[in-house]
Amino acid sequence: MPIYRIGAQEIEYTLRRSPRARKASLSVTPKSFELLVPDSATDEQISAVLDRRRGWIIETVQHMAERAKAQMRVYQFVTGAKIPYRGRMTRLTIEPFDGSLVEVSFRNGFQIRKPVDLSPESSDTIIESALRLWLKRRVRDDARDFVRKHGERHGLKPRGVQIKEQKHMWGSCGQDRQINLNWHLIFAPKPVLEYAVVHEMCHLKHRNHEPEFWDLVGRVLPDWQERKAWLDKNEHMLGWEKVEASV
Repeated sequence: MPIYRIGAQEIEYTLRRSPRARKASLSVTPKSFELLVPDSATDEQISAVLDRRRGWIIETVQHMAERAKAQMRVYQFVTGAKIPYRGRMTRLTIEPFDGSLVEVSFRNGFQIRKPVDLSPESSDTIIESALRLWLKRRVRDDARDFVRKHGERHGLKPRGVQIKEQKHMWGSCGQDRQINLNWHLIFAPKPVLEYAVVHEMCHLKHRNHEPEFWDLVGRVLPDWQERKAWLDKNEHMLGWEKVEASV
């Protein structure tokens, strides 16, 4: 990734070129920011844009650092621990059973059954892995439901939907018409996930963020601004950081 330097600080950002972009524009991604420029933009022009928006970049990076400090921390995956799920903190219940694999289900909270002979040393890691897999499958199924809901009606039919571990963006839409989504969107309320899916679907017709793009998003989801505002405000809730308890 390219790096923008402010004094001794080095800030990674995403640079995206588009033949349809008429001018440069900056936008926030989960842990960085993105600069969209026309295909013809030179290195000097890109540097000039970054320098003009230096204040915005500093403020944005500081804001992200503050959000990172507020991120949910999980010390152990045990009964009573909570993780974010669909915009709310949700309780875990862990129960031993005679099976050989960790099983995850949801009913007014996460019900997790773990093999009775699972060692305490490996229990946390295996439960976390099973939980992540369950969440990724759920966000994939939800996203495909939203594609079916809106695709035919608005002529927005992607080639497919993939769920990925994306550090710097909530989603993307490739030239191959494949939509990629950050699995951490499962931690947002379902209407916010729907907005993220529709956002990427609209890039099938408009590859940039010009007014025509937002007009299309608005025709599909008239209240998209409220959903986007939730995502911008609560991005620090979308995930957890596993940390070791201090002795």
